[in-house]
Amino acid sequence: MFSKQEAQQLRKDFWIAFGKSFPRKWILYDTKIKDFSFKFYADHKKAEVSLDIEMKDELFRNAYFEKMWSLEALLQERLGEVQKDEFYTLENGKVIARFWVTKENVSVFNKNTWQSIFEFFVDKMEGFEEIYYEYEDFIKDV
Repeated sequence: MFSKQEAQQLRKDFWIAFGKSFPRKWILYDTKIKDFSFKFYADHKKAEVSLDIEMKDELFRNAYFEKMWSLEALLQERLGEVQKDEFYTLENGKVIARFWVTKENVSVFNKNTWQSIFEFFVDKMEGFEEIYYEYEDFIKDV
């Protein structure tokens, strides 16, 4: 295992390597919809790309979730198996709505899997972005 400091450095090196390997501006938080953002995540077991809908107002959160769910066939076609949860609970207890794709058996702590994670990130985030840009007016019309 790694010390806390070594693990922190590996995570930092991972994200720096990703940025250098794929220097690109992603949408992420710049969707023009408050609390509606795309995210990258990687830990010691898996990597994920997600769309997090974090509005405190459950009615708005639900409305955006329903909009995205109506595009589920497109999401599945472009991204493969997409998981969704209208009441996803974060570690801090906050409830959000989330759509995400996962790549299992990779690790931020195993440099041999980094390239695989990077390619997964690029492919899946590009898929999310393509759908978002194509249906942006529809999604924003809540």
